[in-house]
Amino acid sequence: MSEGVDIVAKREKTHGDFASTAVVAQALKNALRAGPSWHRLSDVQREALDGRAVKLARIVCGDPNFPDHWDDDDGYRFMGAPE
Repeated sequence: MSEGVDIVAKREKTHGDFASTAVVAQALKNALRAGPSWHRLSDVQREALDGRAVKLARIVCGDPNFPDHWDDDDGYRFMGAPE
């Protein structure tokens, strides 16, 4: 097995099936973009929300007890916060 295939197989155990995670992440991102204040967000805030959407999708599609999902989500929470 190639290194790339090994990585994908390993991550699938914690992050869930990529296709399933993508469906959930895109649904979350579309819901966020439908918000009436989306246009008022900065690029940094939008990207932080996109990052959180991916993390949330991994939590519900993969191993919800994988600590990295929660740690990274905490980081995204602060990246988009106004000073």
